Amino acid sequence: MKLYHGSNLEVKNPKLLHHVRALDFGSGFYLTSSLEQASRWSQLKVKRQRNGKPIVSVFEIDEAKLLDLSVLTFDNASADWLRFISSHRRLEIVEDDWDVVVGPVANDNTMPVLNLYFKGSYDEEEALKRLLPKKLKDQYAFKTEKALKLLILKGVIEL
Repeated sequence: MKLYHGSNLEVKNPKLLHHVRALDFGSGFYLTSSLEQASRWSQLKVKRQRNGKPIVSVFEIDEAKLLDLSVLTFDNASADWLRFISSHRRLEIVEDDWDVVVGPVANDNTMPVLNLYFKGSYDEEEALKRLLPKKLKDQYAFKTEKALKLLILKGVIEL
């Protein structure tokens, strides 16, 4: 399976960066199966950092090897997904021993709904109802060194 990482620089050796910034699945190395999504992330990273150039690093992983890891998968924007990303976005302490977490990405299109949910204006049911029409791309958070070792760099795409 091919996975893409968008950034403002080429990533040859992925590293686990422990961000203070609130991310959907917590700290880790994030990828997506969508080249389009990774391209947008790379352009956003350049804009935010004000340096570098949009680059997508292309990785491959043998899906069979994922069976040896502890993987949490959210197939869609469910109540469990909403609670999981909420706890990470709020920087609440979360029991998180996963090697990889896979699921929909909370992107710019979903943030207005999620922010209203975080503030308590929407309950879970209302937030999920409003998220369903969104075409959410996926994200893969590789959260351990064991998981990172399975990624094989196949090349880069300069945009």
